[in-house]
Amino acid sequence: MATGTTLAELAAEAAGCTACPLAATRTQVVFGVGDPAADLLFVGEGPGREEDLRGEPFVGRSGRLLDRLLAEELGMDRSQCYIANVVKCRPPDNRDPRPEEIAACGHFLEHQIELIDPRVVVTLGNFATRRLLATDRGITNVRGRSYPFGRAHLVPTYHPAAALRSGGTVVAEMRADLVRAKQLLRSPRE
Repeated sequence: MATGTTLAELAAEAAGCTACPLAATRTQVVFGVGDPAADLLFVGEGPGREEDLRGEPFVGRSGRLLDRLLAEELGMDRSQCYIANVVKCRPPDNRDPRPEEIAACGHFLEHQIELIDPRVVVTLGNFATRRLLATDRGITNVRGRSYPFGRAHLVPTYHPAAALRSGGTVVAEMRADLVRAKQLLRSPRE
């Protein structure tokens, strides 16, 4: 159970985690990066090879697309938001995270959200969306709107890797979702 009272303490706790088999194959824990008091939190699925090597989420091709969309649609860079993943260790061969791995890491993500206390959470792809919305519906069925999420709003969108594979239409829909997130960031907190 996560007990850290700051993100740094929680990250140190995660660095020693061996709660699931992913700990045996990781290079390092990829906890999260960005402003610990950010109004905007992005949650992805899990680290890939580049992320596992560098210890930072979204640093490969998907990260470059996310950075570009952040700049173009929100007028910000990654230092002005916080970026985390559902699982903190890379699944071997970039496979999808398994339910037991998601469950083992769940308390870290929940505590991150609690400590950051964002106004808007943007989920990137199916795994983050299903986990945080507690749904089995896929991203194509739930994106295009926002959802109440505690004191925040949750905006589901595609994972940048899906946009890289699928092209213009998916990128355009991601842009629309980020515009929705920008509007929510400007609205009063309920």
